[in-house]
Amino acid sequence: MTAAFGQRLVNGLHGAGLPPGDRGLRYGDGVFETIALIDGQPALLDAHLGRLERGCYRLGFTPPPRERFEADLSRLELPAFGVLRITCTRGPGGHGYAPPAEPSPTRMLEVQPPPQRPASWWMHGVQVCDCQTRLAAQPALAGSKHLNRLEQVLARAEWSDPGIAEGLMQTPDGRLVEATAANLIIDDGQRLIVPDTQTGGIDGIMQALLLERAAAEGMAWERRAFPRRALESGHALALCNSLIGLWPVKRVGPMALTQSSRLRRLQDGIDQERLALTPAVMGEGE
Repeated sequence: MTAAFGQRLVNGLHGAGLPPGDRGLRYGDGVFETIALIDGQPALLDAHLGRLERGCYRLGFTPPPRERFEADLSRLELPAFGVLRITCTRGPGGHGYAPPAEPSPTRMLEVQPPPQRPASWWMHGVQVCDCQTRLAAQPALAGSKHLNRLEQVLARAEWSDPGIAEGLMQTPDGRLVEATAANLIIDDGQRLIVPDTQTGGIDGIMQALLLERAAAEGMAWERRAFPRRALESGHALALCNSLIGLWPVKRVGPMALTQSSRLRRLQDGIDQERLALTPAVMGEGE
């Protein structure tokens, strides 16, 4: 393992830790981004920093200037392939839940190795399950990648079968939102559909990019509520995020799904543009 993995900067200092009173540690009061490192560079960095900044403003504090994150990046040794996590909390202070009047945000950057997953998941598709843990409705946080991931932690604990790649998460009234660590794109044969995130869930960076590419290729798409019961075997489903790019789903529980040539074209585009940690981008075989 390269020495680059395990690097951590806290407010620009190598190896520093978070103080016990940091609100990110105490309350999940902050946001984070998980970014693919490809050819020694963070992929889609502007989009990730933009979402991080929007998340900070949504929580009610001003993020550090972007120049500070860029200066932090210059202090890191970035591997050819890996994962960069950027975390920004409100920092210390305040009385109980009441935030400080003048926050001093904490920024943390970490370099991690790329996840190891079977190449067949990209080539032949993945199997997913339905999670029993539901996503609570909270419009004030909807779309943001905030630090409170307890719903996802509980959902991910529902399965241990290594053959299951992900779990689908729903609202209490049964609408699909996302997977535990990925966004969804559904192909119903006429158009691409992405589940609505007005009451919860994360607005995905890779998902947004793929929809932009789809529109450029003339593919119709819409964002709307999609009940889990409406997912049928004639539909195609894909998972996407900034690390994996796009995985076609071959089965949800016992139900086999169809495959989509449109989703495959989007998947090929990720490889061609070198946007995610796919086997083709990293030069790995099946």
